Amino acid sequence: MTEILKGACIIGQSGGPTSVINASAYGVIRTALDCPEITAVYGAAHGIKGVLDDVLYDMGKEDPEELRLLLNTPSSALGSCRYKLKDSDEDDTDYKRILEIFKKYNVRYFFYNGGNDSMDTCNKISKYMQKVGYECRIMGVPKTIDNDLFGTDHCPGYASAAKFVATTCMEIYLDARVYDTGMVTIMEVMGRHAGWLTAAAHLAAAEGMGPDLIYLPERDFDMDQFLADVKRIYAENGKCIVAVSEGIHDKSGKLIAEYGAENAPVDAFGHKQLGGLAATLANIVKGQLNCKVRGIEFSLMQRCAAHIASQTDIMESYRAGRSAVEFAVNGVTDKMVAFERSYDEAGNYVCNIKLLDLTEVANTEKKVPLEWINEAGNGLTDDFLAYARPLIAGEPDRKVVDGLPRFAKLKKVRAEG
Repeated sequence: MTEILKGACIIGQSGGPTSVINASAYGVIRTALDCPEITAVYGAAHGIKGVLDDVLYDMGKEDPEELRLLLNTPSSALGSCRYKLKDSDEDDTDYKRILEIFKKYNVRYFFYNGGNDSMDTCNKISKYMQKVGYECRIMGVPKTIDNDLFGTDHCPGYASAAKFVATTCMEIYLDARVYDTGMVTIMEVMGRHAGWLTAAAHLAAAEGMGPDLIYLPERDFDMDQFLADVKRIYAENGKCIVAVSEGIHDKSGKLIAEYGAENAPVDAFGHKQLGGLAATLANIVKGQLNCKVRGIEFSLMQRCAAHIASQTDIMESYRAGRSAVEFAVNGVTDKMVAFERSYDEAGNYVCNIKLLDLTEVANTEKKVPLEWINEAGNGLTDDFLAYARPLIAGEPDRKVVDGLPRFAKLKKVRAEG
């Protein structure tokens, strides 16, 4: 029989937001508030920084209806961060502070909602608490529009962003054909090392209203071949639409985005802050074809477009948060909630919950299978369609006021320890 552990919990959000990350937070918060073993529910302001700075919100003082609205509210309602913890063997200052805060509020459950780097943070805290003998059940709740977390079929947040990318590609396709003049359109989609999100453009192409060419970072980008592809299609159609991942690179590993920005800045985790790829390629193509070229960067719109979220994504994201609490209360710790795909007897998609060790997940990336990329390296196969179509299904059931979405408005009452 699992030993009952009573104490408070903290939920924190980290890394880049998504349109459904708050659905996972709501899954944690609502389930924890209804759980007799959890004595208080705190939200950390700006992820682990809120714990270090002792800025916690008492989620029990929020209006239940405002909390429910988190299901359809984009971005990170509690605030996010990109703060990298050093290894505790190298410097345990932050860890001692985290332990101090946990003891101050009698925190026995910690849930961290994020991507690769966030799972690294979650893993480090979990291992430290075990090392010092402080009983605290720690669970990772996945999210990332990049869909690159190891071991899970897909990540909460990906499907909604993919649906936005595919829909926007279709809309751009129609817009780009209004005039009878020639034009090349280059669309830049997020995706540093994994091209899952850019691959979503193939959903639009399969409907006959998408890009002619799609380039992912899983394959080396050949500038000469790219220009030859664009010239060929433009000569045939007088139009050419291209979708590219921000992280595409040449055979030497150099990012194509750096061709126009040699000294790109880096974030706290040492990742290049990408952007400007579409403009760089547009300038190169214009110089070669001497025609109208438009570069479009999807930018933040990919991760905050709650108006076109996948209802499947919303409910799975909520379930991820709820499951994390249920597993923790039943004695599970040091794990990340993950998704496993199956199909029922009628062939319908089914999403099952499984658990992964945090050590396995932290800083390990899952990439698009190479066999899903066509031989020419400029498009996807139908294997991707079979993978993605079930994930983007369903329309969001959201509250609207005066014709606009009604998002959650949290009071964020500071907790008193």
